[in-house]
Amino acid sequence: TYVKCDIGMFLNGNIGPTGEKLPEPDLLLLSYTGCFTFMKWFENLERLYPNAEIAMLHTPYQEGGKITPEMVQYMVKQLKEEVIPKMEKVSGKKFDEERLKEILGYSRQAQELITKVFECTRHIPSPIDAYFAGVYYIGPINAGFRGMPEAVHYYEELYREVQERIEKGLGPITPEGELEEERFRLVVEGPPNWTNFREFWSLFYNMGAVIVASTYSKVGGVYDWGFRHDPNRPLESLSEYCMNCYTNLNLPQRIELLEKCIKDYQADGFLINSIKSCNSFSAGQLLMMRTLEERLGIPVGFIESDLVDPRYFSYSNIKNRLDSFFQMLEQRKFILQQQAGES
Repeated sequence: TYVKCDIGMFLNGNIGPTGEKLPEPDLLLLSYTGCFTFMKWFENLERLYPNAEIAMLHTPYQEGGKITPEMVQYMVKQLKEEVIPKMEKVSGKKFDEERLKEILGYSRQAQELITKVFECTRHIPSPIDAYFAGVYYIGPINAGFRGMPEAVHYYEELYREVQERIEKGLGPITPEGELEEERFRLVVEGPPNWTNFREFWSLFYNMGAVIVASTYSKVGGVYDWGFRHDPNRPLESLSEYCMNCYTNLNLPQRIELLEKCIKDYQADGFLINSIKSCNSFSAGQLLMMRTLEERLGIPVGFIESDLVDPRYFSYSNIKNRLDSFFQMLEQRKFILQQQAGES
């Protein structure tokens, strides 16, 4: 559905959010990790923008569960022969490796700080929501201030604020104010729904449910597994970054990551929001859910929506499934409390 939005906007005159026409791109750059839709998307964009250069960066999938030296060399070769020359052509500037090292240094600091922010959800009550609020927290590092000192300043300030909330025993801030009681701690797999974002969020905070870890917050980098940009190996570091994003992990890796999150953040349950139009996320989710249910014995839930197509967001259906899920969580808590009392 992102493709429909992009192509549809072009066909309607490329009018942006401000009401002004967007300028045509000089370069179309795709980091392609195996999603066939992305490849066809940019093939269409190439036809729609005939004057733009196009660079397709093929990112190897972590099929075997690790990044090999050959995979890194393959990506570095593409950066040197495909991406950098076209960027030099459209910008009129030569590649500056020292400047790239400086940028990666800022990125490394921001990665360290955002990891510390999300690790704060280990605290009970969690001071933040790692899914609904988390999508705002990942904005600066993934887009707005990527590789800039402003990103470091932002995460320094955010971390201080989150620490203050922990000291005061405060939970997350919702669109309707402070969450008064944390009843359920959840780990969520999959992107959120954007068209009904606040309505979707309310289904959780109205029940006192807080997301303490989410895979969508890792879509731009799995930093809690230790990845940091290395300014001394700039092109190799960029290559490893692309291959380390969440949707580039294989299913056993994703299950391992989710299992660790559920244990480390003391989650009461695991929930999947399966997106109709994103197979990079949705493929294998039922297997992941059943595996985690068998291994950990926790309640699991499954809902369906979409990123930007409102036809796939059914408030009543999602609410019914979530109500049943929360009832399971409540029942399990009651049983665990009884068992603790008897012992």
